[in-house]
Amino acid sequence: MHEVYRPRSARPGGPSRPATGGRSALLLAAAALTLTGCSQDEVARGYLPDGVTTDESIVTTLWTGSWITALAVGALVWGLIAWCVVAYRRKKDDTELPEQLRYNLPMEILYTVVPLFMVGVLFFFTARDEAALLDTSEKPDNVVNVVGKRWAWDFNYVTDNTYESTIQVDPATAKVGELPTMYLPVNKRTEFILTARDVNHSFWVPQFLKKLDMIPGRVNRFHVVPTEVGTFTGKCAELCGAYHSEMLFQVSVVEQGEYDQQMEQLRAEGKEGQLDNALNPSPLVPGEEKNIPTPEGGSAS
Repeated sequence: MHEVYRPRSARPGGPSRPATGGRSALLLAAAALTLTGCSQDEVARGYLPDGVTTDESIVTTLWTGSWITALAVGALVWGLIAWCVVAYRRKKDDTELPEQLRYNLPMEILYTVVPLFMVGVLFFFTARDEAALLDTSEKPDNVVNVVGKRWAWDFNYVTDNTYESTIQVDPATAKVGELPTMYLPVNKRTEFILTARDVNHSFWVPQFLKKLDMIPGRVNRFHVVPTEVGTFTGKCAELCGAYHSEMLFQVSVVEQGEYDQQMEQLRAEGKEGQLDNALNPSPLVPGEEKNIPTPEGGSAS
């Protein structure tokens, strides 16, 4: 006699598998728990970090607007796909292949012109907001030259003619609050002058909602006006070598009085003056020297 095959779940003593309905219930429960853990504020800003600068609204509006547009396009495409699957499915009495080539000029114009229009609109808003975010025409209250190096940071406080040099962090022992710290005064416009000693790095404080590359031989810059007192973690956002993940720091935004005390503390430690960008193995591209300000308000040229 031949043994009749039965699934393992149906064999005596065999392990049972949860019913499809049970799996669906588990998935729905997990989704509910996940979604209820998100606040309305997080959803409204598209799950971006909670911004702490005056540029928050610009970045958040562009980000959420782009996602809403993408989801609307996705819903339209998914709907059209579903409609085609249902409307043009094979019928029981179909015995021949349908016509393989069929032209519909209005439809072809639609799916050519509409995407071009969408790309143009997104490009316009992106270019407009990028120009606003990188605008450095307004005179800053404070200037900091941030220098990236493998795998740490140097902070030249240009306005106060002091500096801080840091070393590589060990993530196994470092804790938030004990990372290399850069200080900024709250509600004051700070200009970041970004340079690199060796390879490409990227200066990124997630809650500033901005980041900018640091390129050897070049000088990049942007402005930030922090609006909240607190400590915010930062990191290098450019893969820069073996210990890239250990290139960590934090920004401590404080009241002006505490900021002045920190600058006095650096002077007391003998850290008065500036760390020269001539320490870079690769010299600055000719003409870039003028973009590095000096404490007197001039340039390094």
